[in-house]
Amino acid sequence: MFTGLVEEVGTMQGVTNGEKSMKLTIAAKKVLNNIKIGDSISTNGVCLTVTSFSDSFFTLDVMPETMRKTNLGKLKKGSLVNLERALQVSDRLGGHIVSGHVDGTGKIIDYKDEDIATWLTIEAKSEIIKYIIPKGSIAIDGTSLTVVDTTENSFRVSLIPITKEETILLKKKIGDEVNLECDIVGKYIERFLTFKDTAKENNSKLDMSFLADNGFL
Repeated sequence: MFTGLVEEVGTMQGVTNGEKSMKLTIAAKKVLNNIKIGDSISTNGVCLTVTSFSDSFFTLDVMPETMRKTNLGKLKKGSLVNLERALQVSDRLGGHIVSGHVDGTGKIIDYKDEDIATWLTIEAKSEIIKYIIPKGSIAIDGTSLTVVDTTENSFRVSLIPITKEETILLKKKIGDEVNLECDIVGKYIERFLTFKDTAKENNSKLDMSFLADNGFL
């Protein structure tokens, strides 16, 4: 689990592409503190496992399913990425609960400055938009943000100065893809409401014949 509070911006040192996978080598400083093989590090909002490290970089493997669902396949040497170590139980939860399991990608369609803030508008598919609500939480490239408003195919957030300085969001341009992870609560509620327990239905003795035999029809 993560909080969506980016700890550091890392730099891609190397990208090794497989047939449908890739290995990333990322230069970093802060997230290397007390690191060990098997640790989870959120990379642009994607939960990935450390496979090796030194005092100046670490490596991660990206499997095919992650390649299909995220923007990691567009990374190249020199790309910047948002990094966050997994949440410690003793930490303050300053953002929101982020699993690092990306729902899909969105596209930046507008930037607009207003005093100290910058409005960011992101276009996304309906299967993602349906989980996004005004004043709800969203993780954009692993950055915890509050949704201001939504339309049928987009939503807006407002970036404060520290978010602009400590993340890669303002280093992107119109048309760039971003990883999106919606608040997990909405997805669970939808599952509970739409789940159909076929086993219970198959065992039920209540059917049209039963109702007729007992005078209800």
